[in-house]
Amino acid sequence: MVNLDHLRPEARVVAMLPCEQRLAHLNLERWIGYTRAHQALTQLETLFIEEPGKIRPQNLLIIGASNNGKTMIAEKFKRTHGQRVSDDGEHEIIPIVMMQMPAEATPTRLYNALLSALGTPIGCYGRYNSREGMVLQLMRTIGVRMLIIDELHNLLGATARRQRELLNLLRFLGNELRIPLVCLGIRDAYLAIRSDDQLENRFHPLLLPLWESGEEYARLLASFETVLPLREPSHLLTPPLYDLILRDSEGTIGEMATLLTRATATALLQGSESITPSIIERTNYHSPSIRRRMIERELR
Repeated sequence: MVNLDHLRPEARVVAMLPCEQRLAHLNLERWIGYTRAHQALTQLETLFIEEPGKIRPQNLLIIGASNNGKTMIAEKFKRTHGQRVSDDGEHEIIPIVMMQMPAEATPTRLYNALLSALGTPIGCYGRYNSREGMVLQLMRTIGVRMLIIDELHNLLGATARRQRELLNLLRFLGNELRIPLVCLGIRDAYLAIRSDDQLENRFHPLLLPLWESGEEYARLLASFETVLPLREPSHLLTPPLYDLILRDSEGTIGEMATLLTRATATALLQGSESITPSIIERTNYHSPSIRRRMIERELR
């Protein structure tokens, strides 16, 4: 009988499936908890409970490198407060709305993105001032208690005047609806918020740093090992895997997940039930730096 004690109960079920089904399962998103992520979820829950209705609600800015878990945390929190039918049964209640700052940010595109996140047909958007009224009315009607804006740093692509206009718009939405704003972005997102004194005072920054060797990283690898549907333990905490994974991922959790998922697929396709250094060497994966250098060579 196969010993699957190294896996979570749900992963044990998957590990006993045929290879093809396990490969398909690898495409599913998996939540991997860690200390900073739990801290972020706790802060989000505090804002969600305490801030709606206040005249000047506090906000949160989650800062981290690209592919280091910001969006995954926000999506996880949003799922815990999913939509439901109103008490009178006439409409949906959507307590958390999540949108992305448009790549070429303007107030009109921002309102359009919000209306899209609210499920409004594009043909109903109308003029700029009608969009604003529609957004406010819809968000009040569906009971929005928190607005999450991903890729906040996109607004830095606009002119300085347009940036101030967009930041004023965000402050207006928070004040008018009396709900907390949660913004996600890379370091440049903090620079954007810092340019507005009033917003900076109301945004509490939470940093998701790059991963480094240590106890937290070891716990993260141990968590990954419990969800990969392999029938034998890979011993990710032992050298050289411990250092190899950190080096190739360049310290972001998203790259670790990609590397380990592809390595699991490589192992399964080669008839192996664990990840080894040789499996990683044969895996179709390159670190972000190597990928950039490969592209730069091709563009010469």
